[in-house]
Amino acid sequence: MCRELSKERAQEKHLEETDLFLSCVEATISTMKPDETPTLAASGPSEEAKNAAEEEIRQHQREVDYETKEYPVEVLVSKYLKGLEDDSNEIFVPDYQREMAWDTDRQSKFIESVLIGLPIPYLFVADVKDPEGEPSEKGGRLEIVDGSQRIRTLAAFMDNKLPLGNLEKLRKLMGFRFRDLPQSRQRRFGRRTLRLIELTENADEDVRRDIFERINTGSVQLQDMEMRRGVKAGPMLTVVERCAADPLFHTLAPLSGRQVSRRDRDELVLRFFAYLERYEKFGEQNQNRVVRFLDTYLEDKNKLEVSQLEPLAVEFRQMLEFVRDTFPLGFAKTKGARTTPRIRFEALAVGTALALRTNPNLPRSQAVPWLESEKFKEFTTSDSSNSRPKVVKRIEYVRDQLLGTA
Repeated sequence: MCRELSKERAQEKHLEETDLFLSCVEATISTMKPDETPTLAASGPSEEAKNAAEEEIRQHQREVDYETKEYPVEVLVSKYLKGLEDDSNEIFVPDYQREMAWDTDRQSKFIESVLIGLPIPYLFVADVKDPEGEPSEKGGRLEIVDGSQRIRTLAAFMDNKLPLGNLEKLRKLMGFRFRDLPQSRQRRFGRRTLRLIELTENADEDVRRDIFERINTGSVQLQDMEMRRGVKAGPMLTVVERCAADPLFHTLAPLSGRQVSRRDRDELVLRFFAYLERYEKFGEQNQNRVVRFLDTYLEDKNKLEVSQLEPLAVEFRQMLEFVRDTFPLGFAKTKGARTTPRIRFEALAVGTALALRTNPNLPRSQAVPWLESEKFKEFTTSDSSNSRPKVVKRIEYVRDQLLGTA
């Protein structure tokens, strides 16, 4: 089973991660849920149990055809940058993957590893089939399944957009860009080769997304919303992303640049919908963890068509307009805040939407003294987060205050 590695150990474990991932690709894939795990007798499983396990392996085993290739860094960077602006580059990052997540220090450490010749783990790419089976301009491109952060870092450095910083070994290169290296070193850097595992065109999108999910539960963990974009795409996620792009939402719920890049806006919108429809069920069926609660909701809603989900998008917009007209600071805690506490957002957003469901003509006034009350602060502090009674209390407190029934 792939193990989660801390950020501090991630660089030292590159080769180990690669071996683990190759095992994930070629080995058996079991879908047994934790609560279905059989209890083994002291003497081990019976022959019947072993046969059943072998049959399950056969049912879920996949053939994944791939080739091992090796390219110079300068070739990989060229294939990524050429056509990047109009999305025609030969090596590309699919939309289900995360934005650039490495900060300057981590990018610099990776470049340092390349310069001093440390082993670099395999990149995983997939040959994209021609649409409809006919030759086209989109066919034959290589989708990056794992390694987008490395490719982007190499491209940024060779394009002179990355000044090196906080290096551990090459301290004299602090502040250097690629153009500052001697010409001979630039040539050697460009000729450094990286190895790729190239999945053939027979690996469809489901296989690629499955691989993306598995490798990203074995090394540096993606944020939950980033993972959902990779493995739980569907109609509901489309609605979530559209709502998250609403400029009014951006104004009312300020976030830092890093939070935006990690899809925190999408996370807030998904939380709004899930709690709006199921907050009273939070904690049932062992779903007392927010991640599992949200995942289950998203999976259920993805079974519907986008047209069936439109009323939710309309309700989200109506809630935003009421918040704009009623709460002086929107969802923020203080004037000029650069972040929005999730718990505060959940209470205000869901409580408002529930109140509007009861009374669509709810009066709008920015005289809301209860926002500064000790009870509201108690309900929305960080230690009031994820138990069912607390979730219910904070949401219904806002609802009842707005309806005047508190």
